[in-house]
Amino acid sequence: MNEQIIARHWVAFAAPKAAPALATSTVLILGRIWNANGAEHSVGNAALMVVLATGAATAGAFAAAGQGGGDGVLAATAFATSGGLALAGVAGYADGLPLPLLLWVLATAVAYGIAARYWRTDRRDTVAYERQTTVRREDHAHIERVEMLRSRTQIEVARESVAYADALAAALTARATLPGFDPPALIRAGLPELPAADQ
Repeated sequence: MNEQIIARHWVAFAAPKAAPALATSTVLILGRIWNANGAEHSVGNAALMVVLATGAATAGAFAAAGQGGGDGVLAATAFATSGGLALAGVAGYADGLPLPLLLWVLATAVAYGIAARYWRTDRRDTVAYERQTTVRREDHAHIERVEMLRSRTQIEVARESVAYADALAAALTARATLPGFDPPALIRAGLPELPAADQ
């Protein structure tokens, strides 16, 4: 009810959506810089990237096949690292730009495909949390309304009791001042005993 409203900047919304393209573009640019600095047709550099990419893929496979289904985040990170190293190796080794660009497009599409799955899961969790929060707030608001009605009813009953007590006291006082009022005569007549006027 009294929540602080925080408006997120458009960059905060766009940054996660642009992250896969930025990551693959950065790898492509670094690979092309490496190509310009002597990696083109260098068998040693290509072998290094093959070994690193294979090692990262192997680590991802072991992480995915671990006990209890493995660690999904670690496996995804290892496979992403392997793909990035392979892209950087091709971008650095190839003499033309078409093959690195083709691999960049492919890597970006795969990265967006994987990220979309996590975005859907995150969105589903966020919507479920918001629904639970709304239901909880409605339950608490209902309890608040019931308690408010109960307290108002108790206050009204207390006011009516005070008003009745005041009216009874005024009636007893007025009855005691009436001429010819004789409580013992009323008792002798068989009426119930009345309380004394000073009570």
